[in-house]
Amino acid sequence: QVQPVESGGGLVQAGGSLRLSCAASGRTFSSYAVGWFRQVPGKEREFVAAISRSGGNTRSTDSVKGRFTISRDNAKNTVYLQMDSLKPEDTAVYYCAARVGYRTDTYHTTEGAYDYWGQGTQVTVSS
Repeated sequence: QVQPVESGGGLVQAGGSLRLSCAASGRTFSSYAVGWFRQVPGKEREFVAAISRSGGNTRSTDSVKGRFTISRDNAKNTVYLQMDSLKPEDTAVYYCAARVGYRTDTYHTTEGAYDYWGQGTQVTVSS
């Protein structure tokens, strides 16, 4: 099985950028579809972006479209979430999740579709 490990979170001012990384340990990440989710205390975890095993298909939630970009480098066993034009409402713990990608170009947008989760990384956007 694979263990996702997130990094790159931190404190940034509104309008700034951060790049989150999700690295895989244990297995080759290229066999897995990957998603990013986020959670604010007291609220349910919500979908942010997803990418297919091949990297050919991606999907992001409406609130981050045009600002966040998900990508992957399978040679480096890493998936990225580039976050630009950050807003205070983007403040959350961001989680990376993975599942075996039986189809090359399928992504998944629901929590229940994923089997493996990272510990999360805090992103705080100040106004």
